[in-house]
Formats: sequence, C-alpha cells, structure tokens
Amino acid sequence: MTLSRRRRTALAAATTLVLTGATAGVAHAEVPPDAPEQLQNGDFSAGVAPWFSYGTGPLAVTDGRLCTTVAGGLANPWDAGIGEDAVPLTAGAEYQLSFDVSATPGAAVKAVLQQGSAPYTAYASVDATATGTATHVTTTFTAPADNAGAQLVFQLGGNAAAQTFCLDNVSLRGGEAAPPYEPETGPRVRVNQVGYLPGGPKNATVVTTATDPLDWQLTSAAGAVVASGRTTPRGVDAASDQNVQTVDFSAFRTPGTGYRLTVDGETSHPFDISGTLYDRLRADSLQFFYAQRSGTPIDGDLIGAAYARPAGHLGVAPNQGDTDVPCQPGVCDYRLDVRGGWYDAGDHGKYVVNGGIATYQLLNAFERTKTAETAAAGAALGDATLRVPERGNKVPDVLDEARWELEFLLRMQVPAGQPLAGMAHHKIHDKAWTGLPLAPQDDPQPRELHPPSTAATLNLAAVAAQCARLFAPYDAAFAARCGKAAKTAYAAAKAHPAILASAADGTGGGAYEDDKVADEFYWAAVELWLTTGEKSYLTDLTASPLHTADVFDASGAFGWQSVGALGRLDLATVPNGLPAAEKTRVRASVTAAADRYLTALRAQAYGLPLPGDAASYVWGSNSNIVNNAVVLATAFDLTRDAKYRDGAVQTADYLLGRNALNMSYVTGWGEQNAHNQHSRIFAHQLDPALPNPPAGSLAGGANAGIQDPYAANLLAGCKPMFCYVDDINSYSTNEVAINWNSALAWLASFLADQGDAKAVPASTCAVTYTTHGSWPDGFTTQVTVRNTGTTAVDGWSLRWAFTGDQKVSSYWSAQVAQSGATVTAKNLSWNAKIAPGGTVTFGLNGATAGGPNPNPTLITLNNTACTLS
Repeated sequence: MTLSRRRRTALAAATTLVLTGATAGVAHAEVPPDAPEQLQNGDFSAGVAPWFSYGTGPLAVTDGRLCTTVAGGLANPWDAGIGEDAVPLTAGAEYQLSFDVSATPGAAVKAVLQQGSAPYTAYASVDATATGTATHVTTTFTAPADNAGAQLVFQLGGNAAAQTFCLDNVSLRGGEAAPPYEPETGPRVRVNQVGYLPGGPKNATVVTTATDPLDWQLTSAAGAVVASGRTTPRGVDAASDQNVQTVDFSAFRTPGTGYRLTVDGETSHPFDISGTLYDRLRADSLQFFYAQRSGTPIDGDLIGAAYARPAGHLGVAPNQGDTDVPCQPGVCDYRLDVRGGWYDAGDHGKYVVNGGIATYQLLNAFERTKTAETAAAGAALGDATLRVPERGNKVPDVLDEARWELEFLLRMQVPAGQPLAGMAHHKIHDKAWTGLPLAPQDDPQPRELHPPSTAATLNLAAVAAQCARLFAPYDAAFAARCGKAAKTAYAAAKAHPAILASAADGTGGGAYEDDKVADEFYWAAVELWLTTGEKSYLTDLTASPLHTADVFDASGAFGWQSVGALGRLDLATVPNGLPAAEKTRVRASVTAAADRYLTALRAQAYGLPLPGDAASYVWGSNSNIVNNAVVLATAFDLTRDAKYRDGAVQTADYLLGRNALNMSYVTGWGEQNAHNQHSRIFAHQLDPALPNPPAGSLAGGANAGIQDPYAANLLAGCKPMFCYVDDINSYSTNEVAINWNSALAWLASFLADQGDAKAVPASTCAVTYTTHGSWPDGFTTQVTVRNTGTTAVDGWSLRWAFTGDQKVSSYWSAQVAQSGATVTAKNLSWNAKIAPGGTVTFGLNGATAGGPNPNPTLITLNNTACTLS
C-alpha cells in the first residue's frame, strides 16, 4: 500500500508500538517488504467501504482517517467495533498487521484477526492504548489456519468514558497474492438450462473466436439430430467482453426432455421443451417467503426437514424478541409488538420499504389473474396450491402468504395518541450486526425500532389499500382494518411529507435510505383511489408530476427506491373510472416502455432487457432484469401482442443459464445453479448441518459495484456480467432478498400461465357490460354477448372479476355463480346457442359496502377474451 504524503508525515510523528508473535505460542514472523496487501481500502481514500461497524456511531472519513464514536459504559471490548470481512489467510504464512489509532479522551483498543463466523476463533490479536495522538501499532504473526474469509475487528468497547476513535493506514501484508480468479463457465454454448416453451422463443449464445456463421445442431436425448441451422455473428458483447454468436431455433416446437445444442465443437447443458416448465417454479419462488417468515415455527413437513426451525424473535432466550420492542434512544418512549413478517434478506432485519414492494408484487401477481386472459382466473394461485400452513382456509394461498407480511407492516404504524401517529417506523432490526451463520431463534441481539419515515408510511398506505380491495371477498374485517390503516398512513404522510430515511442509519441493518418520496406519494394515491374511488386521491394522483412522466427506467423499471411505475402499472391494469382517453394514454406508456425493453433485449447478445453498460449492473441486478420483464408481460396482458410475451419469456433464459457465467441464478433450477447465497439462515457453505437456500431462491446477480471485500478480492476489473461469485461471503452479488424473490415469483407465475405459448387466438366475441343503476349498497348490471365469429357457439360460459367486495345477489337469463371476486355466468337450456352475429343478454343485481364498481377490463367467453364495448 502506497501512503500519501500527508500520511507519511503523520506516521513519522506518531508514537510507534511494535509487537511480535501477537498470538500466544506463535513464533516470531519475518514478513518481506514486498509481501502482498490483504486488506481493502486500508487508507480510506475510497471512503468507508468495505469497512463495517457495530455498536458505534456512524462511520465517516475525517481528514483521511476512518472515525466513529463509541458510548461509554459498554460492558465488554467486543460490544463495539470496526472491521473488515473476507480477509484471506493461509496456514503457515507470515503476516504483518499495522495501523494508526487514536482515541479522545483515550482508551484501550484490541485488534483481532478471527474466524468470520461462530465460534469466532482468534488467529492473532494485539492490544494497544490509544490517545489523542496517533499511535502506530505493528505486529507480526504466523497464521495457524487457512481461511479465505477471515475477519479483522478493532474492539472498541469496555471503556468508562465515551470515545472518538480514528483509524488510518490499516495494513495486513503477507501470505501470497491471490491468483487471478477464473470462474468455471462450462460449455461455451449457453442455453436456458431449464428449457423452452414449445411455441415460445428459443435462443442460445455461443462464445467463440469465429467471426463467420457456424453450423448448429439440436439433438434429442437419444442423440438424434432433430434440427440444424447457422448461427448469427454478434461481435463483442459489451457486458461480457466476449466475442459471441447467437442461435435461434424457435421453429422447433416438439416437446421433449434432454435436448442439447452443439456449436463450434461444444455441446450445451441439457434442457427440456415443455409447456409445464415453470409450474413448479411458481410454487418454489413463492415458497421462499414461508422459509423467511419471522415469529413462527417453520414446518419441515411443508418445506422439507432441513428447513424446519423454531420460531425466531418471539422473546424466547437467547432472543430478546419482537413482541415488545423499544425505539432507538431519543426516537420514542413507547414499545411495539412487531412480531411476524419476513426476514428481509440475509440478515434478521425487517424493513417496511422493502416489505412494501415485495408484498405489492405478491398481491399484484394475484390481482393480475383478474385481468389477464392467460391466468385462468387465478386457479393456480388459489387455496391449497402452495405449501403454507394456511392452506385449506378458502383464501388464495398467495394472499395468505402476503398477509403474513401485511400484519407486520400494520404493526409498524405509530399508535394513535403518540407523536407522528399514523406514520410507519422505517425498520426494525438488531442493534449491532451479527455474523454468519446465525439461526433466527439463536440471535441474542437487542432489537430496536428505527424512526418513522415518509417513505415507509406511504409504502404502508399503498399495500394496505391493495389489501383492502383484494381481501374484501375473503375477510371483510381484515380488509376494513387495512383500509383504515391505509387512509390513516396517507394522511400522516401528507402531514409529514419530508421525514426522510438517512443513509447513515446502517448499523445492525441496511439503511434503505430514500430522499425522494414523490413516487411513493403517487403510488399510494393510486392504490387508495383504485380501492376507495374517493375524489381526493384522484386529485392527488393526477396532480403528481409522475402521472404524465416516463416512470420506467432503462436499467430497472422499478424498485424499492423507485415505485412510481407501480402506480402506473396498476392504473393500466386494475379496472377504474379514468376517462377513456386518459386510460389509453396510461396504457400506451406501458407499451412504450415495453417497446424500449424489447429494443434493449434485441441489442444484447445474451437476450436480456437491460443495457450492456456497467452502470446497469448494480446490487440486485437480477431483480431489475425481472422487473423489466414484468413490464413486458403486462404489455402482453394489455395488448395480446405475442412480441411482449416472447420478450418476457426470453428474459427467463438469462436468469436460468443463458449468460456469460453459464450459471442459473435460481437455486435448484438448472445444471449449474447458485446455491451459496449470503444468508445467516441458509449457510450450508459455512456449516454443513445447515441447508442451502431452498429451491426457487434468486441470487442478487452480477454487480459491477462489487461492494463486498470478498468479491473485490476476486473480481477487480471484472466485466459487468462477470461481476458475480456464488459464495456466501459475497453479499453484494449473491445475497437473497424478499423483493428479488417477489419479482421472480411474479414472472414465474406469468410464465407458468403461458403453457405452450401458442399463437394468441383471435377474439370471436364482443361484450357490452352496462351498470344501469347504482345505490349506496348495490347495483344492477346487464350483460350482452355477441358472437363475432363464423361458427355458432353451443354452450357458453362468461367470466369476469370484481375489483373489491361486490357480490352477486340475484340474476336472470343465466346461471350465475361467484367464487371470491370471480363471477361465472353460464347459459340456460333455452339460450345455449349463439349463432354468428347473434347475441344473448342476461342481468344481475349486486351488493356492495361501498367503493368503486368499475366495468371489468377482461371478460372471457369459454376462456377466450372478448372485445369490450
């Protein structure tokens, strides 16, 4: 490490403390002057990262030094500290640890190189006394064990007086320089390792030095050549820096298993062609949420014996629990029961803004089934379709899973009578960071409520409003509770529009900072208007500048920090009373965004709807890619244009193996799949007694920012698509998270609904749906269906869905039944036939407790969408 002039001067003036053989029984070590540096950013010239702290104030770089504050009176030295993870050690190698440390007014400091997870075995340690003048400490030692992920921690606790600590010029030299990292990428022919839909797009990418077209052959499991052709040269792919060619074998549509593609002397991993490829992925990706549940035992009979565990954070020792949680000092003087919900990611924190978008996507996956022709009215997401404890309760299982988080979000609302009543606390998590692995029931850390924020409050308002309309047919009391909380939260946010979550609040859990909340206001207003029909919410959403802005970003249509597109998508799809011209404009904005994503997809040799520049490959890039596919899928639902469906289907190819690493990012899916994601719960890589993440868990994906030291050690200078490593220590490329899996679950549900992905059938019917009268608790509707085809209809079944609590109370000229929000009207014996050009009319009366009663946007005749007039 080269020291700056300022630091050389400071070092010369510092007191020097030299120790050798710092670990008991370790012989004096001789470290050559050219030994490699094993720490990242030890001079803090690049800011704080990747250094972490716990039990301290915020970290900051002041005059080139890393500084923080530590409260006095902590019982133990290890109760507060600064550290760096992923420090590589080689058994028998000699190392020199050195650093400058100061403390005001003065304190003891201990530096420990240790195992980075329980039992935190120490490899070397050194004690020093820090004063207001920097002390330079140097120690040498011989490493007693191999560990590619050791941890350096400066223990700063145990002092009577509050202290300000500063570190500088932290260095660990020794061992050997890490060899260049070469990922195992397997065959140069990259395919979707799961497979392809018979009628859908079938594309592959070939890494090759050839610049002219190559021959390709598709072979069956028996080795017979079933299709062949020539590749298309694509030149050097920007995201991977590989010279590539692509293969399009979409014309081959025969279902089967064990197909392989051979090009340029290389043969791909095997794959299937089937219309049922994604049925299980829908269930697996949703099962992830049950595995992440807090505050309940996880039943091994439902999810597998390896995943069974006691309830976490219910106050059973050593937990301090989520049933009676105080605020951080100075935030509030009350305590809340905030049990339940989902653990957010690889840690044990629970965050309202990330919980908000994840819950939205589960709710939206269900709401889509009311308006999407291919969704079969939600049968595949209905009761007893998932492995959840609530199955069999006559509520769709996806709603049961979403409710587990909804109940937690409602508990995070500031109680009436308190300052900021109606606002939502931003998050709740451990007071200090915990290591890996750590089962939830074994977490000993105190839990704290963090300050309320406007963003969290509006997330609560939005998803609680969704809850109110979607749960109305199944649990009126819970729906009413959600509706009341949504209105209260929205009013509180309007009264406190700029309480922003700080980036500095990141000790013990993620900060989830957000300094722009116009998008949250827009989204919440949309959801409340769709649910209530109240004019004030319509006024707010139409007045928002986001209502007419382009809200779909090229690198990620939406995310927890950018939710304006959620409101736009719901205005486009959920039946509502917008004027026809305005509704057309809103829908056109969705298809325009989808067209841009298709353009990006076609420009990428790996076929994904994301630009190829490094700035587009960020933390959680896979969720951004999926969310762009959600826009494509929504455009298909709106237009029935197969190009959008094909774009969404092709996006799955990237996730499941058609990428530079030849890696499926979904655990348990594909020949080579991610399974060592960063998680305290699913930490098999660190403890063989623990499981890997469950099948259907999505890894964060390639991240050119590589913000964790483990990945930084391996991937320095990586091309964007190569900035990923399947290792539990790489939290910036390989974590799991609820908002990433919610995106996967939405897309998997869409993909499963496409079946064989056959040609979209032409509409052969038209429906006029007219509500002739409305009153506070009811309405009268007449429906006329016209046969616009060329053959007679002999027996008909018409189907649509209500938006909220509407219920059919009587009917005539048809047999009408209702299940949840879905209404089915079937012919009587005397009107079963509809001749070409002929019509049939029937009617119904409905009851409602109030709220909007818009005309449905999807009515199917014998499972095929009709034109609405």
